[in-house]
Amino acid sequence: MSEHYTLDIQHYTGDGMSDRTGYAAIAAHYREQIEDGTLAPGDAMPSMRDVCDTFNVSITTANRAFRLLKAEGLTTPQPGVGTVVADRTRTTSTGAARLERLERTGKEYVPGESSTDHQAMFRSCLDPDIAEQLDIPLGEEILIRRRVFRTDGRPTVFAASFIRKRAVGVVPELQQQGQLKPFWQTTYRERTGKEVFRSPERRTARLASQDELDALEVDAPLTAAVPVLVLHTTFHDEDGPIEVWEDIYAPGLWQVSKA
Repeated sequence: MSEHYTLDIQHYTGDGMSDRTGYAAIAAHYREQIEDGTLAPGDAMPSMRDVCDTFNVSITTANRAFRLLKAEGLTTPQPGVGTVVADRTRTTSTGAARLERLERTGKEYVPGESSTDHQAMFRSCLDPDIAEQLDIPLGEEILIRRRVFRTDGRPTVFAASFIRKRAVGVVPELQQQGQLKPFWQTTYRERTGKEVFRSPERRTARLASQDELDALEVDAPLTAAVPVLVLHTTFHDEDGPIEVWEDIYAPGLWQVSKA
């Protein structure tokens, strides 16, 4: 652990700071290691005594941090071993968290994660919300890129990118079928010299369409109403919006907003 990070933790747990802040900071430290893959599924977590010694906190604070990680579905008790990192079938990252992880570590996926079914297509934008976020007239043609994120082979997120045609003019590779590397916004920055900024994620819930259920491999009767969590993230350059991400989450998952 770096001296800088240790000082940050001491700041959280020092005089005048609450015990609650201390345990939350410790949980955040191990949460980041789990999301980055430093601690992989099945790996043993440090002992309570090691946590107390590392962060100079009480056993009560260490225990609260571990209880938080367990409640988030990130760790699980294992007889004879102690606390281990849980498998990732119950958790998935938000789009912003995936991007932050890529920028911070260069890792596109955590252990067990992958993406499939990459598609690119031009379509008229008929969704009023997407049109408003892109600041375009309803019905204007945009490029849509779709993919399915998976954890251990199980679909977790049906993701779509809605991209304005002016961005496609700069990065025509966006029209390619299949997975696109490197991340297209990196290429856009290099070719235009413009910075790209991300708005805060917007969360809502709605009933899933049949094609969304099919992509997420949710087996439900045709007449069933299946609610799903939907996240939108809008990206801008100095001239206005260029892309909207829409992430649709499979039912029954924990959502991780920092990876």
